[in-house]
Amino acid sequence: MPAAKGLLGEISVPGDKSISHRAVMFGAIANGTTSVRNFLPGNDCLSTVSCFRNLGVNIETSGTEIKIHGNGIEGLKEHTGILDVGNSGTTIRLMMGLLAGTPFVSRLIGDESIAKRPMNRVAAPLREMGALIDGRENGKFIPITITGTRLKGISYSLPVASAQVKSAILLAGLQADGETTISEIAPTRDHTERMIRLFGGKIETSGKSIAIQGGQKLYWTDFEVPGDISSAAFFLAAGSLVPGSEILLKNVGLNWTRTGILDVLEKMGADFSIIRTSGDVFEPSGDILVKYSRLKGTTIGGDLVPRLIDELPIIALLATQAEGETIIRDAAELRVKETDRIETVADELRKLGAKIETTPDGMVISGETQLGSGTVTSHGDHRIGMMLAVAGLICQKEIELHDIEAIDVSYPDFFTHLGSIK
Repeated sequence: MPAAKGLLGEISVPGDKSISHRAVMFGAIANGTTSVRNFLPGNDCLSTVSCFRNLGVNIETSGTEIKIHGNGIEGLKEHTGILDVGNSGTTIRLMMGLLAGTPFVSRLIGDESIAKRPMNRVAAPLREMGALIDGRENGKFIPITITGTRLKGISYSLPVASAQVKSAILLAGLQADGETTISEIAPTRDHTERMIRLFGGKIETSGKSIAIQGGQKLYWTDFEVPGDISSAAFFLAAGSLVPGSEILLKNVGLNWTRTGILDVLEKMGADFSIIRTSGDVFEPSGDILVKYSRLKGTTIGGDLVPRLIDELPIIALLATQAEGETIIRDAAELRVKETDRIETVADELRKLGAKIETTPDGMVISGETQLGSGTVTSHGDHRIGMMLAVAGLICQKEIELHDIEAIDVSYPDFFTHLGSIK
């Protein structure tokens, strides 16, 4: 893929992956039929659909439109086989919380990547609530077996900043006796809290504290999923890196818990502007215009990291072209994603000539490095695959990118959209 010149055009990025997962889950446990527009039909979200169909939920899909015919939490039915989450960490971790309070046994499995990802961080608080969870290494890894039982509310302080763990506890808390409270060490994406309210539930949030009362019933709703800012990030980077570029990204989600990428771009001196906002109280969105600019290095850490954890691979690429040094720290969570993203991102970019040192919780990246050519691979990680495709736009010679099918997890039309602006 040769270096590009002047990326121009408009793109509507696909629906937000995190919100699409939750749309299926909450529609499934709500009473009535929920209609969702701009649903992401990527492999991960389709794994969630498959799991809930196996639990007896009637779900109709037509492209990016989906209807979920829910019968409440009590309407879920035991699946005699195995629930396969594929490559989706969101699916398995949130379902662990949901299934912990059901009156039946569930067995969960996933692909080779999921087999390496820790589930004990979810199992631990659920067990405090009374959940019966078993699996390899005492429930640390799949296959996971959950014997549903009556749960009790707890007060829990999250040891890591994880929206998946938080959401699993909240889904269990909806079914538990009494109140469940959660304290976060740093704010994480709040799509679950927003969706509970959208479906008629009550949840209290104050600073880093969240409280939910058990025994609530949820009811159907209709809504549109905004575009995924994590997908938009690759085109924000491409527009910033390729001289002569001007890209308009339409209907991008602007939830403040997800806009850390915009904060980093601003710190690096990128030329972008939000030219329209929706004002939607459920999930705000807007259009973002990005143009080529010279970037400068920065330091990324602390509470900012949970707000851009999925964007750190593409930020690493931006840093290779920025003036000076960029330091990423407090991002040890990257080591337990689809791959060890710290080492994998560094290894693949080094093949192209990048100068990157890894640390236990991040990277140190030397900027203004001319990238050459090489053979690189996504290692089955969709975000690394898209990052390397963007890297190909600024390499001096063609690169060879392997395992591109991993990108279908979150952005099936990525290369079509990329081709439309070249």
